[in-house]
Parts: sequence; structure tokens; C-alpha cells
Amino acid sequence: MNKQVIVDIQQEINPHFKPVWTTDKPYNILKGGRNSFKSSVIAIQLAYMMLRMVEQDEKANVVVIRKVANTIRDSVFLKIQWALGKFGLLDQFIMTVAPFRITHKATGSAFYFYGQDDFAKLKSNDIDDIIAVWYEEAAEFADAEEFDQTNTTFMRQKHPLADMVRFFWSYNPPRNPYSWINEWSDEMIGEDNYLVHVSSYKDDELGFVTEQMLDDIDRIKRNDYDYYRYLYLGEPVGLGTNVYNINLFKPLQELPSDDRVIALYYSIDGGHSQSATTAGCFGLTAKGKVILLNLYYYSPAGRAVKKAPSELSKDLHEFITKTSTQSHYKNARIMKRTIDSAEAAIRNQYYKDHGQHLVSVNKKKKVDMIDYPIDLLAQGRFYYLENPYPTGMPHADSNDIFIEEHKRFSWDEKTIDSDDPRVIEEDDHSVDMFIYLCLSNARDFRLTI
Repeated sequence: MNKQVIVDIQQEINPHFKPVWTTDKPYNILKGGRNSFKSSVIAIQLAYMMLRMVEQDEKANVVVIRKVANTIRDSVFLKIQWALGKFGLLDQFIMTVAPFRITHKATGSAFYFYGQDDFAKLKSNDIDDIIAVWYEEAAEFADAEEFDQTNTTFMRQKHPLADMVRFFWSYNPPRNPYSWINEWSDEMIGEDNYLVHVSSYKDDELGFVTEQMLDDIDRIKRNDYDYYRYLYLGEPVGLGTNVYNINLFKPLQELPSDDRVIALYYSIDGGHSQSATTAGCFGLTAKGKVILLNLYYYSPAGRAVKKAPSELSKDLHEFITKTSTQSHYKNARIMKRTIDSAEAAIRNQYYKDHGQHLVSVNKKKKVDMIDYPIDLLAQGRFYYLENPYPTGMPHADSNDIFIEEHKRFSWDEKTIDSDDPRVIEEDDHSVDMFIYLCLSNARDFRLTI
């Protein structure tokens, strides 16, 4: 075998996680806030379990599952490589992305990566010699039955030298205390075969949480204490009634003189026949501010003759052209034009008229999508121009309705205390547009949910 690398586990894993490392329980649920390093602990433990097997020239396999396959590359795939690197093992493995797999050259042992959204592929892969299974971001799954569908199969395919297949779940608890996974993990507390472990950034004793990270945490703590409790302490704080804290929508009289707009983003919520069509022009500044620069808002309500998709296509193109060429940020490049995925008529008309694709947003459940703008607001980085630089267009040059709709946006009180909370979907067109913006551009806006 290749030379051994000595790793001081106590310098890589905080003492708070010792129960996870030493337990003999087969089912391990790790929940906690952001920057608690629970995923890193699992990745290191899986790498260590693999090391123990390949040192004996044994072939062993680990299965890693995300809800959606297209999230694998930038999350668990890289995390396992990082963990293997901690043991000096990375050069002993081959990494492939089609399919996602990390394979030990000498023994054929492998980490297999799957998305639960492709359940047929997951079920059809007959993987023997399994020693562990990891469900990362487990709150994204629909219910515990999605685990049950695969766990029995994995148990049957246990490695003969392993006393059990070890299962790991990691997730940030949703805000809603009645979310299925919050209730499920609470039910597992005290069960003989389950370890339920809770962590937060406050449990770091090894200095993994940097001063810069602490500054970000403190800013969110000052801006929105409940969101801080949810995001960083991992507490299901509940939903309240109003969705947004309107005080976090910060007005600007003009663009800051010391922070130029470097990129433009457009977001569209269409509803030409029955409801309003709205488009927002947003600027991203060099210092990371996101600013609503201008708003187009056309409502067909009370109009005998309503605008057709061809007319709305013309309006939207004019709005984008006029706002993107404003002298105040004329050198800013348009990065993305996002539209509601359900709005095919305007999207198709726009491409026919202007040869430009509008990017459909990849929607999630509404309660999950709302977390993206809440994260931006809690970071204190969202602003709007009280008096947009004029385009001269009808239905534009005012951001007032954007603020008013966000003030009124609220949860349906009848559904708050349930595992499926709903919002009141009335006069929420600019609200949806803002949600699509944050969801579609989460990476550019440094949003991590």
C-alpha cells in the first residue's frame, strides 16, 4: 500500500462532534446552523471509513445522495475530495463526472453520487459492499419515505466485513417548526438506533470560524435577529405573519458615489391576460449591494382591451434597452434576464421578436424560495431608488408598488402551523419577480441557503 498519512482527528473535528465520531448507532442525524461544519465532519468520517477498508485491500463503497442531481458537483462531490485530501489520499483516486464517482485505483472502492430526483437510476444501480450512506441537505427531500425507499436496498448490499451500513443525514432545520424533517428528527430523539446531534458555529473551538465569517454573522444578527437564530443557530423560529421585515428594504435618493454598479440583472413575472406583468432592473455594485434601479409594472385590471404578449414583449425590450443604457451605469453589463418558468407566451414572443432568450427560473416550493430574498435582506445589502432615473415609459419609473406589495406580503394564518405553510397570493407580482431574481442569481449575489 502507499505510505500512511498521520492525521490528528482532534485538530480536524471540533470536540462537540465527538459523539458523532464515537457512536456505534447506525442512524446519525446531524442538524444545525450555517458554519457548524456538520457536513465536513461527515465527509471526514466517510473518508476515514474508506481508508480503513482500502488499507486491508478491501473493496468498499459509499453512497452520497442529494435531492437534486445537478447540485452534486459543487457540493458533496468537492466535499469528499476535500476530505480525502486531508488524509493524503486524493492521488489514489480517480474522479469522474459522468457519472459522478470517486474511485480508488487499487481496490475499485468508490464514492457513488446520486440525485433522488432520478430515483430509477438510483434503484437500478446494484452496488455491493456498501459501508455508509449520506443524505446531504436532507430538508430538501419531500418526506422520510424517500429515505425508506432506498435504505432497505442499501442495507441488503452491506459489505461482509462491516457490522452495519451507517446512515448519515445532514441539514439546516427549516424555519417552520412543523416542517416534516423537524418533526421527524424530534421523533427520533431517544430512539435506540438513532443519534440526533445539534450544532452551531458557536461550538467551534478550533478556529474554523474566521473573523470575517463572524463579522457577517454579527451583521445579520443586528439586522434580523430571528433570521440569525434560524440561519446560524439552526432554530426553527417560526414564520410569523408578515413574510418580510420592510425596514430591511433600504431607500436611496441616488446611487452611491463610492460604489459603482458593475452588473445588471432583470427579472420578470408575467401575467398578461389576467394579472400584472412586472419587470425589475437591478444593479449589483462593486461592494456587493443589490439595488432596484427601476420597475415596469403593467396591470390589465379594469382595462377593456388588455395588452397582448406581442405588446408586452415590445414594452419589456424597450424597458431593458432604456434602463441598461442609463448614463449612471452605462458600462454595466447585463448578466441575466430571468422570467417566471410558467410564462411561456411572453418568453416565446420575446425570443421571436428580439432573438434573446429569457432564462426560466428553476422554481422550488414557495416557502423555500422565499429564503433567498430573506437572506439578501438580512445581510443588509438590498436597496431601492426612491426616484428611479427616468425612462419616459408608461408603467415604469416608480418603485413604489414594489415596496407596497412587499409590505402586504404575508403568510396565510390558517396554514402557518402546518408542514405546508402558504402565502396569500394577492397583489404579489413584484414580490414573485424579486424572489425569481434572488433564486436565479443566488451565486452572483452570494446567497447560500
